[in-house]
Amino acid sequence: MTTTAPTTKVNLTEVAANRKRGGDIRITLSPRTVGCTSGFGGTLHLSPGEYVTEHLHPYSEEFLHVVRGELSITLDGEPVALGPGDSLLVPIGVRHRLVNTGQETAQVVFHLSPLAPRPELGHVDTETPLVAGGTNPDVGGPR
Repeated sequence: MTTTAPTTKVNLTEVAANRKRGGDIRITLSPRTVGCTSGFGGTLHLSPGEYVTEHLHPYSEEFLHVVRGELSITLDGEPVALGPGDSLLVPIGVRHRLVNTGQETAQVVFHLSPLAPRPELGHVDTETPLVAGGTNPDVGGPR
């Protein structure tokens, strides 16, 4: 007996950008997009000087990998320089803010795991988001 696996491939152009906290954040793999159950991930593009406002994840670790560009991330107020090929773990509950300090658009791939008990509990803003009234990325999952 053969079974057909569900489609688990998502192209970046198939998902809308979320700009609430800054940059172009696209959630490609999530409970909503592919039915996964352990986390979610996607990409971030930041233009020179652009930033993602400070926030934390009370239930999830965040894994970041810089594909292109020069960035600075603050972890509980401590700066860390990041460049192409660098990977970084943001532990659960650590405030973080990411800034493109370079001259080109930065590209970052990220993954968060485990999922929060409910999607609305996944992010805590510690700085006012750039888009007033903006919505969080829709990762889906238990409601």
